[in-house]
Amino acid sequence: MEDLKKRKLDEEGNAQFSSPEEQLRPLLEPLAKTQLVDLLAKFGSQYSSIAEEIRSVASSDPVHRKLFVRGLAWNTTSETLCAVSVLLIVEFQVHGEIEEGAVIVDKATGTSRGYGFITYRDMESAQAALKAPSKLIDGRMAVCNLACEGLSSLSVPPDQAQRKLYIGGLSPETTTEMLLFFFGRHGEIEEGSVAYDKDSNKSRCFGFVTYKTVEAAKKAIDDPQKTLGGRNITVKLADNHKSRTVQPQLQAAMAPVQIPSASGYLQSEKAYSSTAPFGYTYPHPMAAYDSTAYPSPSAAAAPYPTQSQVLYSQFAIPKDPHGLPTPSPSGMSGYPYYVAKQ
Repeated sequence: MEDLKKRKLDEEGNAQFSSPEEQLRPLLEPLAKTQLVDLLAKFGSQYSSIAEEIRSVASSDPVHRKLFVRGLAWNTTSETLCAVSVLLIVEFQVHGEIEEGAVIVDKATGTSRGYGFITYRDMESAQAALKAPSKLIDGRMAVCNLACEGLSSLSVPPDQAQRKLYIGGLSPETTTEMLLFFFGRHGEIEEGSVAYDKDSNKSRCFGFVTYKTVEAAKKAIDDPQKTLGGRNITVKLADNHKSRTVQPQLQAAMAPVQIPSASGYLQSEKAYSSTAPFGYTYPHPMAAYDSTAYPSPSAAAAPYPTQSQVLYSQFAIPKDPHGLPTPSPSGMSGYPYYVAKQ
């Protein structure tokens, strides 16, 4: 008992000499990320010193300064890579000083993989670039977002399904610039490009356009003038086009099925020597039937009544002197052998 009191006093004494940070850490570590974010945002709004500290830590971390840029040309080779990289840097340099920028290429083929990265020197420049995420680079509409987000669906706005349009029936000669110029009359475009084949770099005769507002997308759909490059094009929501694609047939899962046996078949408890098919068990369970529920039918009555046998007396047929039968005394012609009943 005395040892327990002594230990408790030692713990209280050590707690008095520990720093406030050491006391807070055990309380903060079990909290979820969302709870910590809400807590820091609350105190950052109340105390300017905490807000400045949060900004300083965030700005020094590249996660808030590095952007992921997608939608670059697939036909960029090692020879033209420097030119595309320069275009990439020039387009994003208007927002602030760039620390690093590069286009990612395939090591085997040396061609572009269709995306790259831009790292700014300060967080404010990256935030300014995110406010204007679309850039026309080498004939393609490139789009940027924070590299830490990648292509996560969490960063997709909830109304994007109502702003993204599928454009079908394009001419092979229609370029991304022509597509953006044609649909730019309905409103400001956030993202748009003609779909190109990755290997041949030829147009696949369709594309996508994403407006910044739902109203602009509705105007493009309702516009009766749908002729581009000498062809009548199709304009509809991209989600509606996706829902019409054929879904792959999924193989049905096998489930155990109990097959009822015939009435009166006796199941034995003897184990079967052969291997049972997958999903089936032997012996099958058989429900008990009440013998009185199904009475045996009575014997069917005979269709005709039984006739008693009629006995006839023997008659001698009279014969003439030559041994032939004489005609009937009744005089019936045509029946010489008829004998009338006595």
